Amino acid sequence: MVEGSMTQGAGQGPMAWTMAAHTPASPQPPGPPPGAPTGPPPDDTPQHFPTAPPAPLPAHSPEPPEEYTPTARDLPVIGAAGRDDTLIDQPAAGPVPATETAPDGVPAEGPGPLYVVGDVHGYYDELREALAAEGLIDADGSWSAGNARLWFLGDFTDRGPDGIGVIDLVMQLSAEAAAAGGYCKALMGNHELLLLGAKRFGDTPVQSGAGTASFQAAWLLNGGQKTDMDRLEDHHLQWMARLDAVMEEDGHLLVHSDTTAYLEYGDSIEAVNDTVHDVLTRSEADEVWDLFRKFTKRFAFRDESGAQAVRQLLDAYGGTRVVHGHSPIPYLLGEVGTEDSDGETVVVEEPHVYADGLAIAMDGGVTMAGKLLVVQLPLTD
Repeated sequence: MVEGSMTQGAGQGPMAWTMAAHTPASPQPPGPPPGAPTGPPPDDTPQHFPTAPPAPLPAHSPEPPEEYTPTARDLPVIGAAGRDDTLIDQPAAGPVPATETAPDGVPAEGPGPLYVVGDVHGYYDELREALAAEGLIDADGSWSAGNARLWFLGDFTDRGPDGIGVIDLVMQLSAEAAAAGGYCKALMGNHELLLLGAKRFGDTPVQSGAGTASFQAAWLLNGGQKTDMDRLEDHHLQWMARLDAVMEEDGHLLVHSDTTAYLEYGDSIEAVNDTVHDVLTRSEADEVWDLFRKFTKRFAFRDESGAQAVRQLLDAYGGTRVVHGHSPIPYLLGEVGTEDSDGETVVVEEPHVYADGLAIAMDGGVTMAGKLLVVQLPLTD
């Protein structure tokens, strides 16, 4: 993979994701069908409109069921206005410059410090503030971290107001970081697969065990934004389709989703990434839907068997810790708030280390007025 450039994954060959693909209409998200429950479907049946409504969640359940997938209904989309309640990842003291320099002021040789970013979901302003707080960008939004290394864990769009602005910023920083001797790279999230599918296949029916499904319906139900679809261009599609799904840096196994589904796509990092790229290159709706469905699974590391699940990934792909996004930390902790709840907002201050210390969760729940996490690795336990 080409380091630090906007052509990340460009060596994978031609991709089928262009504006010549099916362009779906972008209506306002429809309401749930009559009689549908207010709770979202379980995680192994990705969000769509089933032919028969699933059973409602038990009223007494204190936390979501196994592999539950939050949807737009319980991860509310909060507009750009009124975001002063969002907790930006700002250090107590002034930011420490990310650039490592030699005594004479010349950037140090070798790799710089390693940073990771959790799910952004279209919150462009919050992303810029969080990156600036860590000294990674300057006041103009340009790369200022020299040879630092920055990884985004995926999910750039949907729910928030400016997903395309987020992608443009990441692509810009990739080029600028490479020129400065560092890099900025990104992983494939399930929402990248969802946006690619909505653009390419629209409302084309796909095979689903829970009823009729389409990428367009799932995209709308999961916070798809008309402004993102309207601004989506060929270079955005190509960039998303070339993203890798798994990578290892300094003993940290980086993935988007807290699932073992990656093991179904290969027994090495290279094999998984090649398989994902092959699926997207073939561009068959059912196959891409199955990839999206599996990468939407979650909570594999949360319960008693969680450490064992993490070790399966580490044994296959290397590393000593898994770092992931996807599942908001309040959900992992069982402290779930919804847009209908009157309880206090769960405050996320830092990444969540769990599964016997083998997993680090990075989704601070910015879509829930939480915190957009940007942290340096390794964590100081």
